[in-house]
Amino acid sequence: MTKMAGTIKNKESFLNNIAQNLGRPRRSQGVLRPEWNHRPQDGILKGLNQDELLEVFKEQCIRIHTTYRETNSLGLYETLKDTVLEYGGGPVITWEDPRFKEFGLSALINEDWPNEGVHTHIWDPKLGDENIRKAEAANVGITFSDQTLAESGTVVLFSGSGKGRSVSLLPATYIAIIPKSTLVPRITQAAQDIHKQIEAGEEVASCVNFISGPSNSADIEMNLVVGVHGPIKATYIVVKDW
Repeated sequence: MTKMAGTIKNKESFLNNIAQNLGRPRRSQGVLRPEWNHRPQDGILKGLNQDELLEVFKEQCIRIHTTYRETNSLGLYETLKDTVLEYGGGPVITWEDPRFKEFGLSALINEDWPNEGVHTHIWDPKLGDENIRKAEAANVGITFSDQTLAESGTVVLFSGSGKGRSVSLLPATYIAIIPKSTLVPRITQAAQDIHKQIEAGEEVASCVNFISGPSNSADIEMNLVVGVHGPIKATYIVVKDW
């Protein structure tokens, strides 16, 4: 897909107006990042190893109404297959992601499942909006987690040309495959990692999604309703990859 360059309008007048209201000239250089005397966010869950973070994560899954499953690389194929069938089968939509091959899942996503009647669509940048229509019609969306926040039970997804946002948003149900090595304490570490990528000049995803279980809302009279604006059920499959 062709990337379209955005247009920034009234940039100069906008920045000049901010500087004027601050009572100082505009600064175009010499801006330093502040050094904070206290950073309490760095201390939350500090010092926990991966096993301890996993226990925190498991407890949080209960609170966010998410099914938790745990396996190793050898058992992932059957665990994923069983989860999809428990959700009622296909259609399934997934990312174009090399990790599916790395974790031995190619047979599940590259063709229709033998004897199960499950059709899988892999997000294809060349198909444009057709991918979104496939996601709308899908029963199950499957992605890998790029980073995983133990404190909140959150999977972090970095979008890309073969990794459409709709895969985790539009299907009726959602499955996140979570390599155990992606676990970090909380959003603090995820944000720090993104900042490091930017400072190193690396390409950063245009959209970063933070997903904590199935869609839910308690905006109306504080009554929790699940599935208002996204999947009504979610399963996290943690893979012990080391």
